[in-house]
Formats: sequence, C-alpha cells, structure tokens
Amino acid sequence: MPNYQCLKKPIISEKSSLLQDVSVYTFEVEINSNKSQIKTNVESAYGVDVINVRTIISKGPKKRNPKTGSWMNGKKSKKALVKIKQGQTINIFEGV
Repeated sequence: MPNYQCLKKPIISEKSSLLQDVSVYTFEVEINSNKSQIKTNVESAYGVDVINVRTIISKGPKKRNPKTGSWMNGKKSKKALVKIKQGQTINIFEGV
C-alpha cells in the first residue's frame, strides 16, 4: 500500500494550469517533508516518472493578537513544483 503522508492536496490555479503545458504540477505538501519523500509519493500515487522537485515555503499572513495587540505570524505552508517526464500527465488536473 503506497504512502501519501507528505502530499496534502493539488493546487489548482491559473498559474499552475499554465505550468501544466510544460509538465510541471503543483502540490501542497507537509512543511517537514523533503524532496525525495515528495518524489516517491508522487510516483507511487500517480504512476508517473518524476524528473525534479522544487519546493517553496510561504510565510503565513500576519495576524493581530487580541490580548496584547502585537503582531503574530500565521501558519507557514509549503508547495512543491513537480516536473514529470514529457508525455505523461496526472489525471486529477485534467479538464480544470
């Protein structure tokens, strides 16, 4: 049984749909996952050959603490841009 623990959800946006033309797919992943874990999870989940993985850590939005009035950082998130072999596709992104 495959392990999909580091993959949270695919990111479907205008920019990510433009990247699909060059076989790059975008996923939201766990903040503590590394590139090799992401690669093995995508390969086992979707049956494609991954060429490379790029990751981005985004800062969360700043929020105001109601008790002290100071600013706090929101929750961080991590995205992975996964390039797959030419000619292969991931079906969850098709037709969106």
